Amino acid sequence: MNTQVPQTATAPALAVSVALERGGKYLLVLRANPPAQHMYAFPGGRVDPGETLEVAALRELEEETGLKAANPRAFATFDLPSRAPDGRLSSHFLLTVFIADDPGGEPQALDDAKAVGWFTPAQIRTLPTPESMVTCMDMLATGGSEATTEVR
Repeated sequence: MNTQVPQTATAPALAVSVALERGGKYLLVLRANPPAQHMYAFPGGRVDPGETLEVAALRELEEETGLKAANPRAFATFDLPSRAPDGRLSSHFLLTVFIADDPGGEPQALDDAKAVGWFTPAQIRTLPTPESMVTCMDMLATGGSEATTEVR
């Protein structure tokens, strides 16, 4: 899947993350900056203009953890609109979660990651995470994925 999508003012911002699994645990970062500040999530971020989703996913993983994974495979895409109290759309992301081959090595908290760690699905459910993380963990646990899931 070599997916490059043009971004326009009316289109959702493209974002990616990588669900890296090792020994039944998933790699998460504690976000230092918005939009998920002070929450745990898979390493990831925005797609740069002209960048494919796959390249962006691997770049974001390396920028936030120092790990150089390979073989990214799209797992699920989440439609993540956010609304202001008055109902206006305040932000809108189309987040594609990838699964990649574990490169080994120890991750480090880099870039906008305040902390990094390996967590079981049970531990992840007790952490402050975006709702899409819980949905994705459920999908990973059952081995299923859906084309696009809207999470409010």
